[in-house]
Amino acid sequence: MQHGSNRRHFLASSVSLAASLGVSRLFGQDVPKITPEGEKRFKPDSLFLTWQQDPTTTMTIQWIGQAKQVDEPTILYRDRGKGDGWIIGPSCKTTAFPVVESASVRPERGADAGEAATKPADPTAPKYTGPTDLTIFRAELTKLSPGTEYEFTIGLSAPTYRFRTMPTKATKAFHFVSGGDVGIGAHALANNKVAAGQDPMFALVAGDLGYDNGVNGATALKFIQNYAATMTDSQGRLIPLVTCLGNHEVRGSYGKTLKEATFFTPLFNGLYADTSYATLDFGDYLSLVLLDTGHCAKIAGEQTAWLEKTLKDRAGKAHLIAVDHVPCYPSYRVPEGKGDKFGTGEEQRKNWCPLFDKYGVDVVLEHHDHTFKRTRPLNDGKVDEATGITYLGDGSWGKLRIPKTPELRPYLEEVSSNYHITMHRLEDEQRFHLAFGETGKVLDVHRTGKKPRNRTPGVTTR
Repeated sequence: MQHGSNRRHFLASSVSLAASLGVSRLFGQDVPKITPEGEKRFKPDSLFLTWQQDPTTTMTIQWIGQAKQVDEPTILYRDRGKGDGWIIGPSCKTTAFPVVESASVRPERGADAGEAATKPADPTAPKYTGPTDLTIFRAELTKLSPGTEYEFTIGLSAPTYRFRTMPTKATKAFHFVSGGDVGIGAHALANNKVAAGQDPMFALVAGDLGYDNGVNGATALKFIQNYAATMTDSQGRLIPLVTCLGNHEVRGSYGKTLKEATFFTPLFNGLYADTSYATLDFGDYLSLVLLDTGHCAKIAGEQTAWLEKTLKDRAGKAHLIAVDHVPCYPSYRVPEGKGDKFGTGEEQRKNWCPLFDKYGVDVVLEHHDHTFKRTRPLNDGKVDEATGITYLGDGSWGKLRIPKTPELRPYLEEVSSNYHITMHRLEDEQRFHLAFGETGKVLDVHRTGKKPRNRTPGVTTR
């Protein structure tokens, strides 16, 4: 057994050397995977995929674990269809999983029907510490072939995992799932399984992932573990995760910085490296514009200027989708403010919705209110069947409230109190949106096709 262990360490060192030299073979042979008899394989329970760059040619592999849990965290990968030898990919970059020594604030149930508020921590309460010995591992694979299935392994003693890159062109229909306000309870797990059962190309979770509130490392970790355990498609491929920021990722919820997004930032700063808002471009056919509704960036000002340039630059995309956490058109909270305080979504309706209209956004995905909702097609806040935008939401993957009725909110068309996720099927320049309940029942079907909006930058059709 000692001989086998020494051999494994030697091979691991060789893998590291080969990786640093950029070669994919050692001693004229494929790099082997060696798992000595009787030794437990390395199988992280928090392994998930995400993206930092174009999903047609890249894939980012991440997990959370102990630093010494695997001898050589170097990725080996290959095109599954070709059957060629293993390519030695990058060694993982590592970041310490945050430890909250003492929460400066603690979540409280506020007056707004379950909305989290914060106040100074009780000095007599036990200090929360959470996991103290964990590391975030990340490796990005680049220069991949579009529309291709790959397999990979970690070092020399891990199982083989599978994924597929996005197609280079949207010539064939494909679909993804979305939702928000997940949590770590039974309803969240049920909807994870419904989402995975649709065999999506990826999942978009737009804020309020595990409800860690920026202070609870165990909750942040559990969300990732739940995702890793359930989000695999029927062919055994891992389903990549795309996220954006919600109030329950941030210590203090609103008006903070990425530093206060304690666990979200180190997990997802591959995409959100400099700002808490970003765009993920899929080749030349799909752009997800991922926004921050006031949590770590102000809505007005710099983010709005960035949004206008971003939409203008992508006005000709076949699919241009905006994603926010707090909804522009809420289904539960009050949309009108009082005095100098904005109502829910009111600041976005003032700053962002005119840009959505102007540059021909196809659909807006919203969350935060914990219901199912679909608005009527809206342009300038008014119903417009010809040029209006549908706002879909409202974040009930694992949390639930009773929505207001269309009689009370005339901009609403369909609402219900159901845990749900939505599948988005993209065909040419049409999109089909199917809402599924946690039992898999179809709750709603809607189509957003090509609108007669002028997509020439700077021109509006109002």
